[in-house]
Amino acid sequence: MHSNPQQPPQGYPPPYPQTVVVQKKGGGCLKALLIGAAVLAGLIVLGTILKGGGQSDTQASLTDTPEHATQTHKAKKPQVPGLGDVVKDGKFAFKVTKVEKGLSQVGEGFTVSKAQGQYVLIHLTVKNIGDEAQMFSDSAQKLIDAKGRTFDADSGAAALGLKDSNAFLNNINPGNSVNGILLFDVPKDVRLKAVELHDSLFSDGVTVSLAR
Repeated sequence: MHSNPQQPPQGYPPPYPQTVVVQKKGGGCLKALLIGAAVLAGLIVLGTILKGGGQSDTQASLTDTPEHATQTHKAKKPQVPGLGDVVKDGKFAFKVTKVEKGLSQVGEGFTVSKAQGQYVLIHLTVKNIGDEAQMFSDSAQKLIDAKGRTFDADSGAAALGLKDSNAFLNNINPGNSVNGILLFDVPKDVRLKAVELHDSLFSDGVTVSLAR
């Protein structure tokens, strides 16, 4: 006679109920809950990052728009000096005070000079800001028109026809200043753009706008 293996022998208490399966089920549920919570937290963090990145991209795109770049470029564009502005080149400080044009001749009698086109007179003040004497000469100065052409000063006509030229080989001591006139012979239909002023033939020069 065989005893049932599932039945305890007579005289012994029944074994404790097995809880292994219950514990496994309980552990699986807890693990699932933890994984779900972790996934949810990850999605929240990812959403926050993507949202922040989108705002940064939008702000960057607004900053980098062509209109903004153009405004920045305009703000940084330097202003070209004009009439009444003091500019410096080497040992000289210049200030253009007046422009005359349309003169057909300068001087009187034996000192008269007639223009091939028209005479343009550039009135200016020249001051020596260096620590030694410097020669000011109109031959170092250039007139520029709207087409980009450059014109040399007419030293002969200025020396003969302009009493107050002071622009032909005038030696200026430190701290002194003179009022001079530059004379240019240019076409009658010329459109003036600027005058380029130098303290010598070999200096870099500085440009003063004459456009109006």
